Amino acid sequence: MTFDLQVPILGFDHIKQVELQKIDDIFMKMQAVEDSHISFTLINPFVLIEYDFEVPQKTQDLLEITDISNLLVFNIVLIQTPIEDSMVNFIGPLVFNTDTKKAAQIILQEATKYSVAEKISSFLNK
Repeated sequence: MTFDLQVPILGFDHIKQVELQKIDDIFMKMQAVEDSHISFTLINPFVLIEYDFEVPQKTQDLLEITDISNLLVFNIVLIQTPIEDSMVNFIGPLVFNTDTKKAAQIILQEATKYSVAEKISSFLNK
């Protein structure tokens, strides 16, 4: 499924379209349409922690989010070996509106309870 980025991914302002590909029930691959060398591994944060945040009104407007919108939320993972050492970025969630095929990265405020890099291993066996 291809999405138009309404708010760029931090550090990748030139990427305007991405394609989501399912890896399994937890992980997705996000591939830049314009550059086949740029891809990200994403994780469903809800399988790791109780995760909640407000989508800013401006982003809601850009993604055309309504009360009945079908949204996906993923976080970028820096894959390491072993996989338990992989780091999850909880401060920059990606929100995908599957109805409008629009997406955006949200940067949560510094006062958030989430971290920019947390090891997956810290959530295992909880």
